[in-house]
Formats: sequence, C-alpha cells, structure tokens
Amino acid sequence: MVIDEKIRNGVIESLPEAKQIQDRELREKVYDAWAMALAESGYTKIEELPPSGNPSMSPLKKGTQTDHLRFVARMSAAIARDLNDYHELNVDLDEVIAGGLCHDIGKPFEYAHQERWKADPGITGCPSMRHTIYGAHIALSAGLPEKIAHIASAHAMEGELLKRSVAATIVYYADHAFWGILMPGELKKAIQRFNE
Repeated sequence: MVIDEKIRNGVIESLPEAKQIQDRELREKVYDAWAMALAESGYTKIEELPPSGNPSMSPLKKGTQTDHLRFVARMSAAIARDLNDYHELNVDLDEVIAGGLCHDIGKPFEYAHQERWKADPGITGCPSMRHTIYGAHIALSAGLPEKIAHIASAHAMEGELLKRSVAATIVYYADHAFWGILMPGELKKAIQRFNE
C-alpha cells in the first residue's frame, strides 16, 4: 500500500512520544502503520476518532484519542523503567512505547464501520471484528514486529484468551488505568445516563 504522506506527517505530529523509540526502523513503521490504518478507514488524523474506549462507550468530555495513546505510551514506559530499575526485568522500552502508541491502531476500522455493521448484523456481526483483531492485522501488514501486533491483539478482553507477553501486560494495565481512572471523574455522569 502506498502511504499518504500528508496523513503520515499528521501522525508524526500527533505522536511525539514515538521520537523516544530508539530503533529508527520501528519508529518509522509505527508512523506507517497509523497512516495505513487511518487511510484505509477514511480518517485523515488520529484526532478525528471519537475519544472513547470503544464505540458504545461515552466519549471523553475533554481530550482526543491521541491523548489516550500518548498517555498509554508514557505510562507503559514509566512502568517498564521502574520494573527494569528495581526488579531487573529487562523490558524493552522501544517495545512498550511502540506498543502503547499502536495498541488501538485498529480503532479507525472499528469506528468507521459501525453503521454498516448495525444495518445488517446477521451478515457481518456487530462488530464484525473489534479493533484488537484488526489492529494486529494492520500492525503485521505495516511490517511491525509480531510482538507489537501481539500487544494490539491482547490489550483488551481478547487478550484473556492468550498468555500476554510482559510488554503486552504493561500496556494492558496502562490502557485500563487510563479509562478506569477517568470513568469515575470525567465520564461518570455520561456513563450513568448511558446505562439508565
């Protein structure tokens, strides 16, 4: 697939934490993968995605999907550094930063197709597949390592069926911390209305 340079440049601007990835090839593939995911789904920037954990969840009152990705990458890196310093786990910081930035790389697909799936769920299901599964597909299609595709596929409930790697476990907890902490504060009223 030809990468749209305008979309790719927007990804570079949206994800400054990617510059912390020491492996240049990995960093470039993170940009390529997001550019592919966006272009295939009709989005041009990550910030265009609804800022929610999934399509049925109320969106954040403040912030964007980019804020979520950046938080997960930073939190994952902080956890990995601490574990490396104090528990000698030797977690690859490039892996957790790239994984944190790419864990939701399938969301453009899942968000873009909701109406089509809802129109005839007997044929396609609803959703046909979640962003975790499509995210692994995008990651591998963009040439990201299997370990990054694993993080995309294992960061949510689908990961309960797998044995998560150490890096995937870190990203899983950082992702859940973000939504779990904001739900009682930012999203509490919106979720209560949604569930009523």
